[in-house]
Amino acid sequence: MRILANDGISQVGIEKLKQNGFEVLSVHVAQEQLANYINQHNIEVLLVRSATEVRKEIIDACPGLKLIGRGGVGLDNIDVQYAEQKGIPVINTPEASSDSVAELVFAHLYGGVRFLYDANRNMPLDGDSKFKELKKGYAKGTELRGKTLGIVGFGKIGQATAKIALGIGMKVLYHDVEVASKTLTLSFFDEQSLSFTLQNSPKQEVLKNSDFISLHVPQQKQYILGKSDMDLMKDGVGIINAARGGVLDEVALVNALESGKVAFAGLDVYESEPNPEIRILMHPNISLTPHIGAATLEAQERIGLELATTIIQLLK
Repeated sequence: MRILANDGISQVGIEKLKQNGFEVLSVHVAQEQLANYINQHNIEVLLVRSATEVRKEIIDACPGLKLIGRGGVGLDNIDVQYAEQKGIPVINTPEASSDSVAELVFAHLYGGVRFLYDANRNMPLDGDSKFKELKKGYAKGTELRGKTLGIVGFGKIGQATAKIALGIGMKVLYHDVEVASKTLTLSFFDEQSLSFTLQNSPKQEVLKNSDFISLHVPQQKQYILGKSDMDLMKDGVGIINAARGGVLDEVALVNALESGKVAFAGLDVYESEPNPEIRILMHPNISLTPHIGAATLEAQERIGLELATTIIQLLK
């Protein structure tokens, strides 16, 4: 059975599949040529990440497909319901990248409260001539410990983010339309563990009472955070979006940054991705990464192994 990993798959995943009799092609085929490639090469399993879309047209054009897999959590680039109506299972890896995304959230948070996003722009330019001025300019940082993190969307990634927050001494509030309460267990290096039970809060309460807001929701038809939501927040709040572009109103965000309502933002995803707006890219109070939440070596190995294991279970 032949598998096309169109957006790549880790070597450990490839090896496990090969050991179980699967042939893996890890070339990248352009979107407009994908259906023809699948049919010409008798592809039965299509694996994608966020770059490749598997819409109704692809599904209809490729009757030989037996399974579609997504390396990651979100399935918004796949017409899941239509595929399943056609008898094609759709799988993903809901837990494999959670820790990596959560750590990126805190990379943005730590960078935000200590102005690293700006210092790293200015030190190469003026560090040798204006060192004392820069030192004074960045001398009003704050600590995360003791502050409140508000998490909107409390799935696997939101929960992983909450664990880090609890581990460094933050208070956590969350809002989720499906998760009424959740007990999180923090495991430590010496096999000790601590458990915390958190309760769902109304979205308005989370926004009003949090020092920082982190978004962890799937693709939406409308903004999860818009102008009216930002008006509810504390002055000087920090906002992180490592979820999906389009869940955060970027125009409202820039305006809130300009007014001082929002102190800084950390963005890994963008409304107009893969061509983020210049106002976003050039803003001095936004920490930027190019959609790399799950892009760690550890996460990619876990994703590859999880996909391989599921494929073997379903198709052998």
